[in-house]
Amino acid sequence: MNKFVNILTLLLLAPAFGVAIFAGFDLPVEFLKSSGNNLPFLSQIFLVFAILFFIINGRRAMKRWAGLRMVNQLSKFQWNHEIGKKRKSQINMYLIMEGVVHLLVAFAFHYLTYRAKLVSLAFILTGLDHLLFLCYGNLFHKWRVGVTNKAIVVGEREFKAIYYSGLRRVSVHQQTLFFDYKDELQLAISSDSISPENRLSFRNILEEKVNRDRVFFSEEFKSF
Repeated sequence: MNKFVNILTLLLLAPAFGVAIFAGFDLPVEFLKSSGNNLPFLSQIFLVFAILFFIINGRRAMKRWAGLRMVNQLSKFQWNHEIGKKRKSQINMYLIMEGVVHLLVAFAFHYLTYRAKLVSLAFILTGLDHLLFLCYGNLFHKWRVGVTNKAIVVGEREFKAIYYSGLRRVSVHQQTLFFDYKDELQLAISSDSISPENRLSFRNILEEKVNRDRVFFSEEFKSF
């Protein structure tokens, strides 16, 4: 989800920055016989961009926080552990990068034109959410991986649920655990989410939960 949201945000940033540059430097817009700061409906254009950025990044934040709450309801899990240190370091790096980039984007819109203040606000809130999620996850050890009777649940930078229904193969390659389903669907999580000392118990509990007559464990996963 993070990759999709980031790509969509970048696609929307291009025209949003274009309008902000024209408005901020009051560049001529020949085909409208006007200038950037006098474009018709300029405030409404920035309002639409702000709403889109709020929705796109707000949905990600809501899903991420809800997933974190879910994976920390320990009584609902048969196996539940904090994510591995290596994966935690990666998450910290990604969240810091995303938070700083979003705050810089907010500053850029503010610098270009005051008319884009709502767009700036959208990115300020998104950047602060990344940094708040970073502090909360680290201070209270909330990033976890759990196993229930129906799924593997991962709650960290993004929320994932790997259901057993339709699962046909579990394999590991480099730093990724792959879950292959019928109809060629494939889901994946970072193998570093599960710390080395918890991998044996994870593999054992997963073997109990899935139908081994239908689910194949690769040799690499058996030694995971």
